[in-house]
Amino acid sequence: MTDVVSILTECRAMLTGHFLLSSGKHSSQYFQCARLLQYPDRAAEVIAGPAGRILAQISAGNLAVDSVIGPAMGGIVVAYELGRQLKVPAFFTERNDDGVMTLRRGFEIKPGERIVIAEDVVTTGKSTLETAERIREMGGVVVASICVVDRRPADAEDPFPWPLYAALRQPAVLWDASECELCKEGKTPAEKPGSRKVFN
Repeated sequence: MTDVVSILTECRAMLTGHFLLSSGKHSSQYFQCARLLQYPDRAAEVIAGPAGRILAQISAGNLAVDSVIGPAMGGIVVAYELGRQLKVPAFFTERNDDGVMTLRRGFEIKPGERIVIAEDVVTTGKSTLETAERIREMGGVVVASICVVDRRPADAEDPFPWPLYAALRQPAVLWDASECELCKEGKTPAEKPGSRKVFN
């Protein structure tokens, strides 16, 4: 069995400190999966976990997959690698100038197309849900999603009506900015390492 924590540690993708997340929440841990994805062999090894679970569902006749979509930026490489392992097309959504998740570059979704959404990290599920909304609007069907790290807090409600397959389940400790324990302790200001603008 793949030791995902060891691989993420070796790639320096698992960070500890004081972080401002795209949701506006603060956390003491951050996963910079781009550091994992720069090593194709290690990324393939980690993504093989959730890919294998999807392939098992396909083999059992419980699931059918036509394509994979990853929200930019973090989901692009994950979607490509998952598509490679599942042997289906992979493409991505991206935000337009208004910050709305869209499908561009000539990518198309056929009516009834069965799609897996691929992400690097899921904390609130915002990007995945926005991508799912675009897929539904274009006539596609979300059948599952995967991620490298599932950081949804242990007490959070599941936002997805489909299964999520994660290479690593690591619940996040999150604080509202006004209630952040690290801020109260006078720690260094929260660092914003992600690519997406903070959502208010």
